[in-house]
Amino acid sequence: MIEKKDVSLERAVLIGVITKDQNEEKSKEYLDELEFLTFTAGGYAVKRFTQKMDMPNPKTFIGTGKMEDVRKYIEEQDISTAIFDDELSAAQERNISKILDVKVLDRTNLILDIFAQRAQTSYARTQVELAQCEYLLPRLRGMWTHLERQKGGIGMRGPGETEIETDRRIVRDKISLLKTRIKTIDKQMAVQRGNRGKMVRVALVGYTNVGKSTLMNVISKSEVFAENKLFATLDTTVRKVVIQNLPFLLSDTVGFIRKLPTQLVDSFKSTLDEVREADLLLHVVDISHPNFEEHIASVEKILGEIKSGDKPTIMVFNKIDAFESEPLDEDDLETERTEKHYSLEEWKSTWMSKVGNNALFISALNKQNLEDFKKRVYDEVREIHVTRFPYNHFLYQDYNEEGLVEE
Repeated sequence: MIEKKDVSLERAVLIGVITKDQNEEKSKEYLDELEFLTFTAGGYAVKRFTQKMDMPNPKTFIGTGKMEDVRKYIEEQDISTAIFDDELSAAQERNISKILDVKVLDRTNLILDIFAQRAQTSYARTQVELAQCEYLLPRLRGMWTHLERQKGGIGMRGPGETEIETDRRIVRDKISLLKTRIKTIDKQMAVQRGNRGKMVRVALVGYTNVGKSTLMNVISKSEVFAENKLFATLDTTVRKVVIQNLPFLLSDTVGFIRKLPTQLVDSFKSTLDEVREADLLLHVVDISHPNFEEHIASVEKILGEIKSGDKPTIMVFNKIDAFESEPLDEDDLETERTEKHYSLEEWKSTWMSKVGNNALFISALNKQNLEDFKKRVYDEVREIHVTRFPYNHFLYQDYNEEGLVEE
């Protein structure tokens, strides 16, 4: 089901709605993210369509007039794919496909496709396939439209529903098989984690594409795959890291995203065991992103869902080299000064007042402030380590930029 293929660049239109819960600015930001997802999946967003509504249309997601505009544009520009910013119901997907007569995807389907492309290990591929099957199950009816009957009665009963039920049974059996396979692999991975002994475990967590893998490469001096695309890392990577003479395990985990599909949260919970069992979390944030505080909230929400929200955490604000605040003229008396006008120093003081010395500002790409980062991580890991092994407290002394000094 998830065999990797070379994907040619597909021309697509993006469709979203502006509601009372999602204003115009937020809708634009979500569509920016959807465009990046489309690019990551191997597509090219030609045009965006948005509509102001109290709530999405239960039949076609957007109104009939706007849908007709989309249909005309798709016909005129020879577009092959329509991508919706929210998850579509099975009925909505069926209705829209009939009207537009092109491939219709929603945000969930798009993320699942990216995960299918990115999955490298058999474990990740199994988890993605499970998520795909759970997404597919309620949508099977739309795949059998060629067997639909307009009228019932004599001569009109037959294989239609039988075929659907057969397929549903096959998919349900497949889901059961995949869940059993994941349980088996989980046991194997639990044994592997157990074999690591009592070494302190540190996990990198954060929104997708914030630079976790780049930071992992810099700190562990390894070659973990890193790319400026969403979900570049799918398989959890664990490396042994030594700062001065203190060893610990550092794991790079899958990135989070807003509107993360439920199927993926469920099927990838086992991958996030590295986060659950970590002694310390390094929450990496892309401070150059205009809405990084929303990203922080999304990550904290998911950490809460996997019962890891109360772990010791250091906030690592990455990409300070790319940070730019929105300029505001001193003579401009009309424009209200907001957070988007904050300088990097103002953000530092803001977050330092929130979390104290648990906020660090670095650039993993340019290796800026990495000594401060190492020192902070060293101090935190050392405290956990000497609590666990009090008899070798003397082995791990204070750290400064010039080296080790005795207490």
